[in-house]
Amino acid sequence: MVTVPGAAEATGLSSGDHWRILCEHVMGPHKKNYQDFAYADLVPGQDAAVLAVADGHGSAAHAYSHVGAQYAVNVFVRLGQEFAERALGSLPLPRLKADAQDRMPRELVRCWQHEVLEHARRNVSGPAPAPPAPEGVRQQDLVPYGTTLIGAVITPGLLVGWQLGDGELAMVYPRGKIRLPLDSGRPELGDETDSLCSRQAWDLMRVHWSPITAADSSPALVLLSTDGLSKSFVDRQGYQDFVRGTYERLREQGPSAVADDLPKWLAQAAKYSGDDTTVAAAWRAAASPGGTAESTWTGTEEE
Repeated sequence: MVTVPGAAEATGLSSGDHWRILCEHVMGPHKKNYQDFAYADLVPGQDAAVLAVADGHGSAAHAYSHVGAQYAVNVFVRLGQEFAERALGSLPLPRLKADAQDRMPRELVRCWQHEVLEHARRNVSGPAPAPPAPEGVRQQDLVPYGTTLIGAVITPGLLVGWQLGDGELAMVYPRGKIRLPLDSGRPELGDETDSLCSRQAWDLMRVHWSPITAADSSPALVLLSTDGLSKSFVDRQGYQDFVRGTYERLREQGPSAVADDLPKWLAQAAKYSGDDTTVAAAWRAAASPGGTAESTWTGTEEE
């Protein structure tokens, strides 16, 4: 397991039979608290991976956003591992798709709300949050924990990504093509972004659904990053060049060398963006040119 727990030091690299997992962070200059949280690991005993990054908002109105980011990642890891197990089973593809697009966003938000409200009742001085009303929790009780979230579940037959707020999910295919499937297409206004503390946050979550039906439809690299990375570049092309360069170095030098260099790259990015910078990634050497990426979807296309 590779986890970035607050400001603790990341171990950088872990591996399984097929995927190589990278996870690293750098705290932004002049920052008092690390607001990002991340996780990257293989599903035990399976050829599958779960990745997640979250970026707490960090402003005065979001005094516990670092806690909110940690809970967001922890909730996604639990639900993501459960989703991976269903995807690796015999559940029909249409049911899995409905699960990914409808149930997962609602469960992520519901479970996150439960965790942060429990934290508030245990730790925050002053009036405790009110018990949930019949119409739902009060947004004002969630705002102090506001955070973004990006998560991905990767199996041999399926890749699904979820995103709420800023940051990037990038995919690089064996021949070098880059996709940003969850790019909203609209610039964020300053520090304003969609958040887990937003009203009906499940409706704001973007979902990428991608069955892997052939070797060339499987990405060789899936990279999640908080916006501290993309903001360090002048334009989107600069960010894509970084992602492509990371992929090429993985192919040429291997994951251990990249894991050694990644903290330096992120430190440089944080210097320019002024923000915490976090990456969680999965690289599959067999999917690179010269390798063989297998597709082993075991579900059924029909109900």
